[in-house]
Amino acid sequence: MRSFMIAFTAATFLSGAAYAQTAPAAPAASAPAAHAVQVPQDAIMSGQLDDLDLRNSANEKVGEIEDIVISQGRVVGYVISVGGFLGVGDRNIVVDPGMVNVSYNENDKKWHATINATKDQLKAVPEFKYEGRWKE
Repeated sequence: MRSFMIAFTAATFLSGAAYAQTAPAAPAASAPAAHAVQVPQDAIMSGQLDDLDLRNSANEKVGEIEDIVISQGRVVGYVISVGGFLGVGDRNIVVDPGMVNVSYNENDKKWHATINATKDQLKAVPEFKYEGRWKE
């Protein structure tokens, strides 16, 4: 569902951009000019984190990154799916981004995420529910 919404939003944005190119543009007196941003080599794209396995120091899978929490332009948490089996009975928690180490391995050309916690420690974290403004 999230992939559909991303694709729908992108298609809507792109069609609006195409329309904006053909329609006469009104001058924006106080609107700031848009500018390009250089993407740092150590940057991580959010789509690469979606459903990324989260392992502990013993290389046990302890969860899966489901989402990123952003506030005022900063990453303030990762939504992690924990517990359950094959997606049944799992629940979401939010952890501080400083607890999760995300790295890219040049040898296997894959992203990896680790956390210094056991399954039981993560299961003890209060559940986060997608409700209200965060409802999917």
